[in-house]
Amino acid sequence: MTDLDQRIASVLREQAEGEIDTARLLRGSRALGRRRQVRRRATAGTALALVGVLGLVGVVRADVGGLPGRMPWTAATPKAAPPPVPTLADGVPGALQRPDLVGTDPQVLHLGVDTTRARYLGWSVHRSNRVESIRFSVGDGHPVLLEVSPVAKSLDDTPIEDFPMQAVSGRLAFDGGVLRVAGTDGLVTSWQPVPGLYARAATLRGDVAALNQVAGLVRWDEARRCAGPVRLTTLPANAAVTGCSVDAAAFPKGLTAQLTVFREPTSTMWMKLVYGAEMGEDGGRGGNRDLGGRPGYLYPDGTRLELLGLPKGRLTVDFAWPFTGDRPAGQVDFTEADAAGVLAGTQVATDLTRPQTWP
Repeated sequence: MTDLDQRIASVLREQAEGEIDTARLLRGSRALGRRRQVRRRATAGTALALVGVLGLVGVVRADVGGLPGRMPWTAATPKAAPPPVPTLADGVPGALQRPDLVGTDPQVLHLGVDTTRARYLGWSVHRSNRVESIRFSVGDGHPVLLEVSPVAKSLDDTPIEDFPMQAVSGRLAFDGGVLRVAGTDGLVTSWQPVPGLYARAATLRGDVAALNQVAGLVRWDEARRCAGPVRLTTLPANAAVTGCSVDAAAFPKGLTAQLTVFREPTSTMWMKLVYGAEMGEDGGRGGNRDLGGRPGYLYPDGTRLELLGLPKGRLTVDFAWPFTGDRPAGQVDFTEADAAGVLAGTQVATDLTRPQTWP
């Protein structure tokens, strides 16, 4: 399986709703790869591969904060500024009390970590496969990815960032044992924190001691918001937010937040906010659209819309089938008008480096 196959499979498994014919999509992805038809788009000085633009698991982040492109959860973490911490969701039970709620609300994490001993690097919720995840550093900055789900198969079948596609598929026993991933320094452990809940923790650095600390750092009895510096106030008719992801590994020099919007049967919209301390404004582009009185820019391919005017930031929406060439039968896209309405109603923090200003 090629890297392109892996990324597209991960993309659609993590972020699409409903049943997915992965065999058909992989056949299409191989054809696209052979013809080199996967589009690469530029976001103001950040060279983002299209699959990365969609905000998908397993894609190397571009250099938005002066750091070389690395996996979101493996990047070195600056220590100069207090890191963002997801806010508490008052009145919401944690995974300990209600494991059945995990992964059902794309805006809620039903767990947290002990911030006196660990630092948040990122967090996400994907309702499509009912997986919640937290990336955090342990001890001297050792990064760990923790994923939880009430569905064991979701963790057993979902690839891990930067690991071989089939590294753990079908191998998770959820008994606390540690798997060494052939061809990498990766380690994976899986267990059941409480009945009805499954957990998977992974590290790329081969440090068993760090991996063994994970269970003791998790706060299973609390719930936190999957919130970031951007909030949607307007959605297309019959659409809903189904995914949320924040990457704060490079904070305060870099930050990425992503939201997925879905409408039956196949319409998917990906909103992505990228902040970089060294980024310019708008990449020298002038607006060609009006977004509720604010300038916007429709890209030449007609499937991406950007809200202009954000200092050191880019706010974009990809609203149509992301690949040139073959389209799945029955594919229905959001329209430019749908994307414009979403961007016009989007609230963005006044200072992206100050989490207290996040909406």
